[in-house]
Amino acid sequence: MTNMKKQLYTLLVALMLTSGLAFAQKAKHTFAIQDGNFLYDGKATQIHSGEMHFARIPAPYWRHRLQMMKAMGLNAVATYVFWNYHETAPGVWDWKTGNRNLHEFIKIAGEEGMMVILRPGPYCCAEWEFGGYPWWLQKTKDLVIRTDNKQFLDSCKVYVNQLADQVRDLQITNGGPIIMVQAENEFGSYVAQRPDIPLETHKKYSAAIRQQLIDAGFNIPMFTSDGSWLFKGGAIEGALPTANGEDNVENLKKVVNEYHGGKGPYMVAEFYPGWLDHWAEPFQKVSTSSVVKQTEKYLKNGVSFNYYMVHGGTNFGFTSGANYNTEKNIQPDLTSYDYDAPISEAGWATTKYNAIRELMMKHVDYQVPAVPQQIPVIEIPNIKFGKTVNLFDLTSKMEPVENDTPMTFEDLNQGHGYVLYRRHFNQPIKGELKIKGIRDYAIVYVNGKKVGELNRVFEKDSMNIDVPFNSTLDILVENLGRINYGSKITENLKGITTPVMINGIEITGNWEMFKLPMSEVPNLEQYASSYTAGQPVIYEAEFKVKNIGDTFLDMEQWGKGIVFVNGFNIGRYWKVGPQHTLYVPGCLLKKGKNKIVIFEQQNDKNQSTVSGVKVPVLDKLTLNK
Repeated sequence: MTNMKKQLYTLLVALMLTSGLAFAQKAKHTFAIQDGNFLYDGKATQIHSGEMHFARIPAPYWRHRLQMMKAMGLNAVATYVFWNYHETAPGVWDWKTGNRNLHEFIKIAGEEGMMVILRPGPYCCAEWEFGGYPWWLQKTKDLVIRTDNKQFLDSCKVYVNQLADQVRDLQITNGGPIIMVQAENEFGSYVAQRPDIPLETHKKYSAAIRQQLIDAGFNIPMFTSDGSWLFKGGAIEGALPTANGEDNVENLKKVVNEYHGGKGPYMVAEFYPGWLDHWAEPFQKVSTSSVVKQTEKYLKNGVSFNYYMVHGGTNFGFTSGANYNTEKNIQPDLTSYDYDAPISEAGWATTKYNAIRELMMKHVDYQVPAVPQQIPVIEIPNIKFGKTVNLFDLTSKMEPVENDTPMTFEDLNQGHGYVLYRRHFNQPIKGELKIKGIRDYAIVYVNGKKVGELNRVFEKDSMNIDVPFNSTLDILVENLGRINYGSKITENLKGITTPVMINGIEITGNWEMFKLPMSEVPNLEQYASSYTAGQPVIYEAEFKVKNIGDTFLDMEQWGKGIVFVNGFNIGRYWKVGPQHTLYVPGCLLKKGKNKIVIFEQQNDKNQSTVSGVKVPVLDKLTLNK
């Protein structure tokens, strides 16, 4: 063989090997729902999944949390995608920055050997602001959410197509880890809550959402999830029905058979090892023994399941939603979404985690890895404040919006945070101040002096007031999170939403509105230090950290407000409890100098310091009615 022939032969072999390697790298797994089973690569497979929302966990911790799930014995992760977390303003999309990078999250899950179950809504619930809907949908004329409404479905289509562009290549059909996608979410509940809408209209809407997903390029199995008694309204033809919270295996099989051609597979898409929590209510707990017992029942009966939540994370910023019941017309959710889940808010293995892991290792036929090392925890000593500035100093340099009547947040084109409503009175007035539509929490001032509060959580929408001659009335209103579940999801305007009445007289003319979205940390550089007792105040301090680690800010002695650490809004605190600490992920901190800014609304006490502790306090109700 000549040298040239040898070189050509060597080159040909190399090309064959390279192309073979490339083919191996592109080799696809398969996933199907067939013959009453989930089939992974043609083999009947039981899904052991855990719900974890990438939006609630700092991106640097994603891999750690996924490894924690795998070490608990799980083989899949389910996640919601919150539309309003990615469309940050009308027509403005963010799929790349921080913990918005859905593509990266799914990619990491695949690298960790986890199947992915995608739950894109468009409605999600999840104790998330407005159930995932962008707040400004309410501003579109004639748009009605969650029904067969052209304006709404047109908006959904834009979102679904945006989402598909991010994840289309990550479906198992394209070599990725996504095995299933949910069509709508818990729609059977909404059908039951909205009997005023014909079932035919409900069904037309849910079928349209499924078709939008197909048209956008989702070519993997679809599913729905509802309470087992709600399948009539929630099931969608062409999607596997799964039953949320169903502990009776025989009933699960019966109802799935009824809506799925007489066969499975059988899955509980939301199995609750914990429960959600509201401000001013006791922290909910679910016993380890009950969770282990139910898990074993599923394992022994071939039922697939998804722990909701396996790891809750945190409602950073203004992302927390709200519920309601027959006693309260709003129940705002805590900043912490710990959920009493097997993996705690800070990613720790709990007693529940260890018990489930032990059980799973006895039942699964795959190797369960060791538990990852816990992320270090530090205790920051007293941070002394270097500056305080009255909020009214900031508003004094702002240009207000003027109107004859108070405007809602939505009318002001503001989604979240606070609005200061102001009116000057040339003549004295006193009596009952009543704002039936206060949404949601307000502190009232006369000439800068705090005179009371209105609070939708406690059904308090009135108080006695005395406004002297030539005086100013200020009402600082906070949005506590839009309702995310139930028929009242369509009633989600914020701010002052009804006339302001004093002694039965509507107060109109010369209202000023100061917009305080707090979407960015307040910049206090141009303001001199100031402090007035009772007025809303902003505290600022710098502190140094030698070693990076997670910590929890101790807010028990504070009133109500929000905290920024290095410019990041870590969430809301409120003295009523049950949550009294705020989780500060170590990945937000820097070695050396760091900055903290606290907006304190109530300001009943002049604070000099704040400190970090090593253990969270989430179950201490200090409600003082």
